[in-house]
Amino acid sequence: MTRMTPAPSSPPHPAPQPLQGLRVVEFTHMVMGPACGMVLADLGAEVIKVEAIDGDRTRHLLGAGSGFFPMFNRNKKSIALDLRKPEGAQLARRLCGTADVVAENFKPGTMTKYGLDYASLSRDNPRLIYCGLKGFLPGPYEHRTALDEVVQMMGGLAYMTGRTGDPLRAGSSVNDIMGGMFGAIGVMGALVQRGITGRGMQVQSALFENNVFLVGQHMLQYAITGHPAAPMPERISAWAVYDVFTVKNGEQIFLAVVSDAQWRVFCDALGFPDLAADPLYATNNDRVRQRPRLMPVLRERLAAWTADELGDTFERHGLPFAPIRKPEELLDDPHLLATGSLADVRLTDGARAGETAKTTLLPMTMDGERLGVRLQPPHMGEHTNELLSQLGYTETDLAGLRARQVVA
Repeated sequence: MTRMTPAPSSPPHPAPQPLQGLRVVEFTHMVMGPACGMVLADLGAEVIKVEAIDGDRTRHLLGAGSGFFPMFNRNKKSIALDLRKPEGAQLARRLCGTADVVAENFKPGTMTKYGLDYASLSRDNPRLIYCGLKGFLPGPYEHRTALDEVVQMMGGLAYMTGRTGDPLRAGSSVNDIMGGMFGAIGVMGALVQRGITGRGMQVQSALFENNVFLVGQHMLQYAITGHPAAPMPERISAWAVYDVFTVKNGEQIFLAVVSDAQWRVFCDALGFPDLAADPLYATNNDRVRQRPRLMPVLRERLAAWTADELGDTFERHGLPFAPIRKPEELLDDPHLLATGSLADVRLTDGARAGETAKTTLLPMTMDGERLGVRLQPPHMGEHTNELLSQLGYTETDLAGLRARQVVA
C-alpha cells in the first residue's frame, strides 16, 4: 500500500478587504455609530473618526462603558476638530468632499447646523452615501433622546427578558450593536446601487426600530395564537427539556432535548429507560404538556452528575448543552483561541493606556480568514496632520489651526 505524503500547508494569506479603497468619514460617539464604522473598517474601508476637540467621551467612561472605545474603534484613523468654530466645520466639509460614505449618530438637526447634513454635502458630492444612525426613524418619536435601555423598555425586549413585573434589559448593547450593523448593511446595499446608477443615497438605521425587529417573533406569536407572549423566564417552551439545571456541587449547566430522536438518545445515554418507555413522554408535545411532572424528576436525577460529566455525555452523543460562562472566562475559551476569534488591541486612554487587551473580531470569515486588526484604536487626533496634509494644509497652516484650537 502506497503511503501518501501530506502536501505542505500553504502559508497564511492576508484576509480579504472587499471595501479597500472606500473612504468613510464618521461623526460618531458611544456605540451605535462606532459599531457601524467598525464593520466597514474591518471589511477594509479607510474609516476616519472625527472627534471633538476634547475627544470621544467613551475614551473615559467607567464601569460598563470602559470597553466601548477599544471595542468599536479599531481599524480607524482619528482627527480632532472643533465643529463649533467655522474653520472646524469648513475642515470637516472639505474632508467629507473626499468621502464615499459619511456616517453620523447625532440628534436630528445637529449636522445641519454645520452644513454636514446629507442635503448640503450631496449637492457637491452626488455619489455620497450618507448613513444616519438614530434613536428613531423619522416620525413622532424622532426628537426623543434614545439609549439602548430606553428602547428595550419601550420596545418590549426588557419585558420579554425579565420576569413579570421586573423588566430587565438584555446583558449587552444589543440594539446599539445591531443598529450599527444594519447601518453598515444599508451602506453596502447603497454601494451596490451606486455602482449601477452612479448616485449615492441616504441610509438610516434606528435603535427603536431595531428593537422592534428583535421582538417581531413575539408580535407574530400574538397575531397567530391570540395569546400574548409570556416573558422568557415564564414562557411555555416549544421543548420540554430546554433549561438550566443545578447539578452536583451546586454547578449549573444548560441542557436541551429538542426532538423525539434526541429524547431517546438522552434517556439511553443517562440510563433512564423508564422515561423512554413512558407513553406520557412519547412525543415532544406530550413532554411539553407533562413538563410540570417531568422536570422535577429530571432535576432530581441529574443532580447526581457534575456539570462536566453531563457536558461530556451530551457532547459524546451530539446533544445540545452549554456550560454557564461569565464574559471574562471567554478570554481563555479553547475554541475562541483556536479559531483566532480574539485579537490584541492597544488601550489608548486611562490608567492602562499603552497596554494591550483582547478584543473580539467580527464573527465571520472571508476566504477562510478572520478579519483582524490592521490599525490599533487611535489616540485622539493621531491622524490629524496626515489627513489635513492630504487636503493641502501646510505645517504652517496646521500650527495656526492648533494655536486657534480648531484642531488637536
